[in-house]
Amino acid sequence: MNKAKKRKMNVVSLTWPIFIEILLFMLLGSVDTLMLGKYSDNAVAAVGVSNQLIGMMNILFGVLSTGTAVLVAQNLGAQNKERASKVTLVSLCLNLIIGVVLSLTMFLGSTSILRIMNIRADLLQYGKDYLGIVGGFLFFQSVLMTITAVVRNHGLTKISMYVTLGMNVVHVILDYIFIFGPFGLPVLGVKGVAVSTNISKFLGLIVMLYILLTKVEKNLSFKYLRPFPKDILRDLLKIGIPTAGEQLSYNMSQLVVTYFINMLSNEALTTKAYVQNIVMFAYLFAVAIGQGTEILVGHLVGENKKEKAYKTCLKSLKLAMISSLVMAGVFALFRTRLLSIFTQNKDIIAIGGTILIIDFILEPGRTFNLVVINSLRASGDVKFPVYMGIMSMWGVSVLLSYILGIHFGLGLVGMWISFACDEWLRGILMLWRWKSRKWENMSFVKTQTA
Repeated sequence: MNKAKKRKMNVVSLTWPIFIEILLFMLLGSVDTLMLGKYSDNAVAAVGVSNQLIGMMNILFGVLSTGTAVLVAQNLGAQNKERASKVTLVSLCLNLIIGVVLSLTMFLGSTSILRIMNIRADLLQYGKDYLGIVGGFLFFQSVLMTITAVVRNHGLTKISMYVTLGMNVVHVILDYIFIFGPFGLPVLGVKGVAVSTNISKFLGLIVMLYILLTKVEKNLSFKYLRPFPKDILRDLLKIGIPTAGEQLSYNMSQLVVTYFINMLSNEALTTKAYVQNIVMFAYLFAVAIGQGTEILVGHLVGENKKEKAYKTCLKSLKLAMISSLVMAGVFALFRTRLLSIFTQNKDIIAIGGTILIIDFILEPGRTFNLVVINSLRASGDVKFPVYMGIMSMWGVSVLLSYILGIHFGLGLVGMWISFACDEWLRGILMLWRWKSRKWENMSFVKTQTA
């Protein structure tokens, strides 16, 4: 990356396109839920369970794409463009292979996997339709995640945003056609949403691949694989496996909690799906700031500007905290109106409203994790978040979910209280780690003199 482009990189310039991109993805999920809610509440619950499984598969793709993001950023910061290109090619090839294997697994085993999840019988067909179709083409997502990581870490966050906008437009139009069947077209319901998802991802993948080969990596060549760069693979796994371990632990813990919710009722599952579609907008800006900060911290660590990296993370944390508190407060105040957009079921609205009040307490804790963990990872400190995350997710989130939600009969409300305890404990630990500055000696590149 040239010096002129580097000077333009800051948290704001990197964050706002990521913010728009994530907002579009979140709106896309809400549109899916809203349209499916008009079709069937059971369809919403089934797709929610299926998406948890797909999310776990995406974590496996993240083993390489996350490592790619860190190594590309640090090597560009250290002015090592060729090594950054090698990282890109290794990650693309391996994630494609992993994606194809997992796609076959999801397509052939969707029914068995959902039964292991203890999904209710009246939700099984919906879940099978969605998981079989979307899961069968997971390799679209595996390659797209890698390309997006590379493009973003070259500072081109606007391009990724524009591609996401196009994907959303296509997806929403196809959703409407497949779910409601205008002009006499067949109503496909859940199958239609799944097909729409795959078409939009495929088109986005084609465009991002073109951007990668014409704007970012014009000279990308398979010669970089001869001899195979084992050291790059080692570093990718050294970053990606612990990071994926933390995310996988979180998702597995959420699957266990979903199992607990299945013990309650279909309404509880549906409430969780609706509430999650609302609260994700509370931490939207924090997610964007965290990802933008990760890019910038990676470059700064590569340049050996560690004091600036330290201050950048703390400044970003303050901005993210303010935004999360404001949004969570608004959602708590207007909880009934917001939930009424999705459903008229009074029980769902009542329980969901209570959860949105609790979420006002939860969101600041989540913000620590979204911003500080990303900065730790960008600096090369990848193991500590995993160890602390596993301890807290299972020892606090899962355990308290059962104790409060099932044993004491607080249901979904008790489970949300346990989520808040988990987020705050992990968040405080992550901030302590960042301020200890142990990450300063964990870079993956030979740095320049600041």
